[in-house]
Amino acid sequence: MSIFHKIFKAIDDTAYIWRQEMKQVMRDEGVLIFFIIVPIAYPLLYSWIYNNETVREVPVAVVDYSHSQLSREFIRECNASPDVHVAYYANDLDDAKSLVSRQLVKGIYLIPEDFASNISRMKQGTVSVYCDMALMLTYKAIYQTAMVVSQRMGAKIKAKLSGNYTKREDMVTLQPLAYVDVPVFNPGGGYGSGILPAVLMLILQQTLVLGIGLAAGTARERNRYSDLIPVHPAYSGIYRIVGGKALCYLMIYAVMGAYLSMVVPRLFSFPCLAHWQDLLLMMIPYILACIFFGMTVSCLVRYRENVMLLMVFVSVPLLFLTGVSWPQSNIPGAWQGVSWLFPSTFGARAYIRLNTMGATLNDVLPELRYLWIQAAAYFGVTCLVYGNQIRVSRLHAQERLEYLRKKREVRMRLKHQKN
Repeated sequence: MSIFHKIFKAIDDTAYIWRQEMKQVMRDEGVLIFFIIVPIAYPLLYSWIYNNETVREVPVAVVDYSHSQLSREFIRECNASPDVHVAYYANDLDDAKSLVSRQLVKGIYLIPEDFASNISRMKQGTVSVYCDMALMLTYKAIYQTAMVVSQRMGAKIKAKLSGNYTKREDMVTLQPLAYVDVPVFNPGGGYGSGILPAVLMLILQQTLVLGIGLAAGTARERNRYSDLIPVHPAYSGIYRIVGGKALCYLMIYAVMGAYLSMVVPRLFSFPCLAHWQDLLLMMIPYILACIFFGMTVSCLVRYRENVMLLMVFVSVPLLFLTGVSWPQSNIPGAWQGVSWLFPSTFGARAYIRLNTMGATLNDVLPELRYLWIQAAAYFGVTCLVYGNQIRVSRLHAQERLEYLRKKREVRMRLKHQKN
């Protein structure tokens, strides 16, 4: 057999595997949901929910046991803020809790009886804040308003007790160094601009892994011996199998990746500072790393439902491990090592720096290197596990042939005996 015939045979087998995988994706409703419907609909829903970025006039209830001038000042300052509206005054905490349960308010400010007396005795006054955690934006508005008002009142008390004679001395006491606090790359402090870019990259990884795992579970359930590789002459080479399957997933997620990284942020006016060429060079290794990571994980899937247990419940921890919603510097070293196993860690960091912070490719070279390393490493692991699957499939095929041969011999023997 000539070298050209071998190359043509390898290409033909790869194309056959690609066609079979594409047919399975289009025929399997579960895979189609994860590959097409979820990546299209879920980012739109999530972005629409948090499209306001910040919330204003969040209703709260106040339980004032102090009934002092300081407690009334605290309530007045909170009500004057743009984020909180004091909607109800409750007699006790139980009444305030009932207001929260009926969704009339989203939080409670509880001012204890010794609030003013403790401050007068040079002790620390406390205010308890209870928040409805169903929506992070309302929790943020209620909690941060209480923090800002308490700091402002504390500064006034400090200036009053300092014994200054002029307003200038009071200003120096309250703020020795004048500064303006502006959050970099997210001046509005919005949830969408800060967190959703990382969520988009995580959606891409999770749906891809779930779809590949679901397809692998279907292949095992349809096989007599629960093998991942069917018995067919085209499925005779490791690189042909891995290449054909990966090409199918790459063609689908090239479109989904462009949609998630470029279309969704523009639909909801999120920061879009990266050029499409830079995003392309970042998304290629990221999608490849996710594909081979998903193919590696799919070898652990025995039934279709298993992939749900493996991946769905790690979505929130993976978001924290990216270092976006929780500072990367505060993540323990062991957990940072765990985060390096997932492409979403470096993909989310690179995407946010490019598209939100306006970085260049040179600024994200470490993340790109890690993504290419992950793609190469998971490609090698995928080849190893698929090579083992090929050996297992051949062994089962030989056992099946041996069983059929013995069965035919028995039939022939019985037929001769009857004659």
